[in-house]
Amino acid sequence: MEVIKTDIEGVVIIEPRIFKDDRGYFYESFSQREFEEKVCKTVFVQDNQSKSCYGVLRGLHFQKPPYCQSKLVRCIKGTVLDVAVDIRKGSPTFGKYVAVELSEENHRQFFVPRGFAHGFAVLTPEAVFQYKCDNFYNKESEGAIAWNDESLGIDWKIDLEKIILSEKDKLNKSIAEADFLFDYNTDYYAE
Repeated sequence: MEVIKTDIEGVVIIEPRIFKDDRGYFYESFSQREFEEKVCKTVFVQDNQSKSCYGVLRGLHFQKPPYCQSKLVRCIKGTVLDVAVDIRKGSPTFGKYVAVELSEENHRQFFVPRGFAHGFAVLTPEAVFQYKCDNFYNKESEGAIAWNDESLGIDWKIDLEKIILSEKDKLNKSIAEADFLFDYNTDYYAE
């Protein structure tokens, strides 16, 4: 696999090595050993999958300590715009984000470390989205910031009037008003 660094340290795009022939293709979608060598040492404990239609925007979500999560995400059907926002107070990239298109064609994966809010928007009629988490889901630890926070300036590549949100995501606060943010100087992997 090839690891592509982004403008935010720790947030990376992963491109698999794909073997194609007249039957189709094959690729290794995950190797714990190679991931630890090239990205970071963490163990994924839960896999999730969602199916959404065009315009669905899920985010920007995170889990608070001690249940914070890293995510390794990919889109296996359709195309999504995937976004990671640095919400670590004191970080040189606080409030900055990385956005990448993930699709069934490009087979890319996106690693979102602990300390980041994560979200995605569906750009095709339908998308099936999969992700690995390195900590179990805990409802009481849910956190989120507003997808449309003007200070972030995220272009979701969808007409605003076509965005479909959950009732919960309609209520998320801006990064400036957030009830919880991570601390850049805390190692959330040492918990």
